[in-house]
Amino acid sequence: MRIKLLLFLCTAIIFASCSKEEDITEEMNARLSFSFDSVLFDTVFTTVGSTSRRLKIYNPNEKAIVVSRIKLSGENISAYSLNINGQAASEVNLIKINGKDSINVFVKVNINSSDENLPFLVKDSILFDYNGQRKSIPLIAYGQNANFITNGTIKTNTTWDSKLPYVIYKSLTIEEDASLHIEPGSKILFHSNATMNIKGTLKVMGTKTDSVLFASDRLETFYAEDPGQWNGIHFYPKSKNSHINYAVIKNGIVGITADSLSVNDQPKLLLTNTIVKNMEVVGFLGYQTSLTGFNNLFYNCGQYLLYGVGGGKYNLKQNTFAGFNLHYARKTASVYLSDFISNTQQDHLTLDLQNNIIWGVLPNEFIVDKKSPATTLTKVIKNNLLRCTELSYFSAGNFLYTELFFVHPLLGNFNLNNNSPVLNKGIDLSDDPYFNRYLKRDMNDEKRLFPSDLGCYEKN
Repeated sequence: MRIKLLLFLCTAIIFASCSKEEDITEEMNARLSFSFDSVLFDTVFTTVGSTSRRLKIYNPNEKAIVVSRIKLSGENISAYSLNINGQAASEVNLIKINGKDSINVFVKVNINSSDENLPFLVKDSILFDYNGQRKSIPLIAYGQNANFITNGTIKTNTTWDSKLPYVIYKSLTIEEDASLHIEPGSKILFHSNATMNIKGTLKVMGTKTDSVLFASDRLETFYAEDPGQWNGIHFYPKSKNSHINYAVIKNGIVGITADSLSVNDQPKLLLTNTIVKNMEVVGFLGYQTSLTGFNNLFYNCGQYLLYGVGGGKYNLKQNTFAGFNLHYARKTASVYLSDFISNTQQDHLTLDLQNNIIWGVLPNEFIVDKKSPATTLTKVIKNNLLRCTELSYFSAGNFLYTELFFVHPLLGNFNLNNNSPVLNKGIDLSDDPYFNRYLKRDMNDEKRLFPSDLGCYEKN
């Protein structure tokens, strides 16, 4: 019996010694695949809570791959924890994944949504180092309690209130024939590169005391006035009857884009009592569109405050376009309007500009550029302060190169000083059909007395 057992053990040892470890490939083109390109925890916590997700890492190659390191980017300060192939750790080294095999990484997040110091989106990443390359899998969880929207679509008439912020991740689209009504005091916050697409109707109904905020979801003080944090609001060809009143739109790439004329007798967008600031490229970008704007303030944008090309219709009264830049050395006019985009994209341009301030640090902050002989330019440009080199505007009550006195432009205060030369220089606008609703009072809801002060603020 002992002889048989000894023979069995010897045979087992010989067999084991003859077997080989599975071949390992170190080629850089040998890739791993992952069950997700990012891990999103879409649970909204109302108290302290945790949840977990499984990430599967698969080796589709014939040979094994040794992952030299798997680790959390945030390490010990992260809200996330890992269990890697059965081992709880924030970092594990030298994990072999055999060919045509896989391992599991379980990711857990612990969130206290009542912690106001948390961002709305709590982020980290898992780093995988192997064969001289690094793969990063983002981890994203909802932080503070909010209404979270990822690639959202609005297909029916919808109302948003101010009870919780709305945080948009990737995009939100208002479909054709649907409308989104946003009530006073609401906060619409956008994650990096997120966009609001309007194919239907947007109604933003802020008030003087409860404006609506469109901004980044970064809450840190460092990002409070930092441009380029989200894409912007885009009005598409079939959008109609949109109105933005008493809003602050800030810290994006392009504040508002409108790419077509109105589909009815109403303006494509009615913009009133709104501040557009800190845009990396442009505050309002118009492609052959129609914009009606009263009592708005535009400032601190990388290239243009308002850029409208390809023709269109612009009814702009009592606005302040202040070309003062805190972040960029701008070389382009604050307001540029043209009939032309290309030889196949050109149209008539109609302008009604009255009682505006278009000012800045450059010698030429206002340009109307007619390029095509096939289009017509219809313009009423009266009683504006224009910093520009076109002397023909000197008539019709316009002021050129008059020194302007804002209270503190570098701090974003564009109210007028007592000695400002634009006090009491505005023409009576009572014949405008929007007068009683928007032009009889300024952005501060002060009664406008005619002859009014130029710009969005009346100094009473």
